[in-house]
Amino acid sequence: MLAAARKDALLDRLRRDGRLVVKDIAVELGLSEDSIRRDLRELDAAGLAVRVYGGALPASPAVADYAARREVARGSKERVAAAAVALIEPDSTVLLDGGTTTLAMVDLLPRSFGGTIITHSPTIAAALLDHDAEVIILGGRLFKHSAVACGAAAMEAAQNVSADLFFLGVTGVHPETGLSTGDAEEAAMKRALAARASETFVLASEEKLGAASRFGILPLDGVAGIIADLDLDPDTALAADLRRVGARLVPVDPS
Repeated sequence: MLAAARKDALLDRLRRDGRLVVKDIAVELGLSEDSIRRDLRELDAAGLAVRVYGGALPASPAVADYAARREVARGSKERVAAAAVALIEPDSTVLLDGGTTTLAMVDLLPRSFGGTIITHSPTIAAALLDHDAEVIILGGRLFKHSAVACGAAAMEAAQNVSADLFFLGVTGVHPETGLSTGDAEEAAMKRALAARASETFVLASEEKLGAASRFGILPLDGVAGIIADLDLDPDTALAADLRRVGARLVPVDPS
């Protein structure tokens, strides 16, 4: 089997099963485990898979650049954003992560909302200019890929705030790897913000579900809920797998 055909077979298996075990696929294809591992290394380098111990998981398309992500799963992000906004109480203090789903939340948030919004995203802050809410920006080194502040200064600033809710953006929600993202410093910043809120809810549009990224943020049972657009069906196999490892799924209105 040619290398290109092997890689296509591996990607098909990842899409079908949500994971790949080197030993099993090597037997199935009649190839050596070394050949499979080499292919997985190349797929990982190309951003098409995430290598884990013993195999690989599907890579999240949500690690693309910011402009490209705005065009991915727009309807799903709007459904998740609507469910998230419905959780916000009047006059509460809300921490908003960066990202395109959070930006969709701002679009749906009533302009008359009179609470406080804290964010480390200049994009989110700018989108709130016409809202009545008080806006607090956490500063630091700008991580341009996600348009958020990260690094030591941002981490220190996060220690001086507290909120009722934190809406956490991720690039991967997987039963084996939990909540993940593509950058180590960004993952650390997300953990720091989650620690400053009474409750954390994950924004999980369809392209992030069943996918994984390189750096873990929190376990699935480490948040109050995952607002998950599970192909408009809360009873999918993935939903069952997520619940089995402790995830609390928040329903999304399919309309």
